[in-house]
Amino acid sequence: MTMLKLAVPSKGRLQAQCFDWFARRGITLERTGAGREYAGQVRGVENVALVLLSAGEIPRELAAGRIHMGVTGQDLIAEKIPAWESRVEQLAPMGFGRATLILAVPQFWADVESIDDLDAAAAAFRKAHGMRLRIATKYHNLVREYLRTEGVADYQLVDSQGATEGTIKNLTAEAIADITSTGDTLKANHLKILSGPPILASEATLFASRAGPWGAKAEAARREILAKIGAHDA
Repeated sequence: MTMLKLAVPSKGRLQAQCFDWFARRGITLERTGAGREYAGQVRGVENVALVLLSAGEIPRELAAGRIHMGVTGQDLIAEKIPAWESRVEQLAPMGFGRATLILAVPQFWADVESIDDLDAAAAAFRKAHGMRLRIATKYHNLVREYLRTEGVADYQLVDSQGATEGTIKNLTAEAIADITSTGDTLKANHLKILSGPPILASEATLFASRAGPWGAKAEAARREILAKIGAHDA
């Protein structure tokens, strides 16, 4: 690859915030296609190609070295790339797209307020029902590692790619682990967040791939981008 490939979210509020963030630093990102065409260009730095992808695709492309830089959530990087720090470099948190990965249980679980309480409740649930307590989530790797660290064993993770908050009402899970920004959706579904530190606090971040060919032009573009955004290589 000769040009540096910079990937940003392909649509929505994250794309608009991303464009604004770069513009304030002298780098203009523009969509050039019409309608559903995902094409764009970069002005303010030479030899940079704009790639428009979903935020969920960007970690995979960074890890594979098919793009040089990309903007996505820290949660998606940590979930989708094992040992991510050896494969991608975090360059700059961007101050938007903030969300927190939490554990939540039904509000009527009066005796369950912390992770230790959940551990006891999970053991009691298995004894009473002959099955492990189900936790619905999209973030299997992050949640499994967190629960392992906290010593929780009597649970099973069930996949949820839709409205995770609704799985308890639908009787497909007893607890959830999901991203939240305000907590309003959890309250609307009569759920409460367990006390203590979250599983992960995340925000939109500019990452660079440690894999794949860079080349002289891409390296020069990288240095210019880092200078404009006030960042540096780790």
